[in-house]
Amino acid sequence: MDHREALTVSQMRYMVSVREAQSVAAKTSMLHVRVDDETKAQATASLGAMGLSVADAVRLFLRRVVADQAFPFELKVPNAETRTAMIEADEIARTRRGRFATADALFSDLDKNAGK
Repeated sequence: MDHREALTVSQMRYMVSVREAQSVAAKTSMLHVRVDDETKAQATASLGAMGLSVADAVRLFLRRVVADQAFPFELKVPNAETRTAMIEADEIARTRRGRFATADALFSDLDKNAGK
């Protein structure tokens, strides 16, 4: 009896699945994305709760881009007021100093400008 004839059905299925996997792997590309550890951990947990891996979510995102020929959610250019606030926030983070010396000063300014 030829050694090929002695293979079990499960061994043959395994060989076919390995060949199929190699074929699929040959038709795919690796995508590397840099993201901070906290975002990755939170996204992994959130996606896991939905039954998805991060790789599944990226594939889904890219398929939506291809299918819709558009970004799958709305992106907006910040207006002048928002850009000014972003610059101020960057400056506060850089210098580690807030615009207000105390919480009372902050709340007073909020109260004063609440009607604007």
